Amino acid sequence: MEISVISPVYGCRESIQELYEKVTATLQKICSSYEIIFVNDNCPQNSWEVISAIAKNDKNVKAIKLSRNFGQHYAITAGIDYCSGNYVVVMDCDLQDKPQEIEKLYKKALEGYDIVYGRRVERQDSFFKSFSSKLFHKTLEYFTESEHDHTIGNFGIYSKKVINALKNLKEKSRDFLLLVKIVGFKKTAIDVEHDARAYGQSSYTLSKMISLAVDSIVSHSNKPLKLIIQLGLMVSMLSFFVAVGLVVAHFTYGFSVEGWTSLMVSMFFLFGLLFGILGVIGLYIGKIFDQVKNRPLYIVDEIIN
Repeated sequence: MEISVISPVYGCRESIQELYEKVTATLQKICSSYEIIFVNDNCPQNSWEVISAIAKNDKNVKAIKLSRNFGQHYAITAGIDYCSGNYVVVMDCDLQDKPQEIEKLYKKALEGYDIVYGRRVERQDSFFKSFSSKLFHKTLEYFTESEHDHTIGNFGIYSKKVINALKNLKEKSRDFLLLVKIVGFKKTAIDVEHDARAYGQSSYTLSKMISLAVDSIVSHSNKPLKLIIQLGLMVSMLSFFVAVGLVVAHFTYGFSVEGWTSLMVSMFFLFGLLFGILGVIGLYIGKIFDQVKNRPLYIVDEIIN
């Protein structure tokens, strides 16, 4: 098997047939053996009906139905576990990633690259999605202390070495691009065309973006814990200097702080700070708890081909 194309499916029922036809036409031009893997992440539009019909008519299509909605990155993981190509393309199902660009990615990979990202120089997204994407990647850059290009998404081609390495990463918190960064290998990025969304709407709401950001930061960085330590030391030092200043002022000038207000404000500030610190530590403990339960990353309900 030369090329496997993995596409997680959630929403965009209308685009699946067109996606299949365009991917098939592109792959037939560039290689003799290929497979297209649709992973149905419990799509509410009953996309499985379309996917299963395509798979029953074309043995080159593998259809995987998950038992419930696990999330995009878990659906990608399922596709990776079931793929067998020397090169693996990961792309969304909404046709914003143009299937025709697979040829360009494949030719670049044949030059000796294990990872070739598709760089969307002119993203055809709404202002909110573009802005939130930039903010998300800038936040990740700060906390993970590594570069994250907001023009690069999951769309790209990955060699079998990369895929085999990814299969060995079993952490419960999944972010496909961050996991690709972890495994390393020779990589590059090329410009690809990006289309406007023709069908449906993005399932990534603001709350989901924030949840993904927090999850990615806690799973791939201990910087928040370091910041907590620095903040605690700063507050302690500030309190010490204020205490020394008040003692000196009392014995030198007879000055003393009176009243209930200043005491309560200080208490509420410190208690709020402590609860915030406990919350961050709790997030890390929660991640450890999820990991040690060792539950499966996803559960497959049905497979065709």
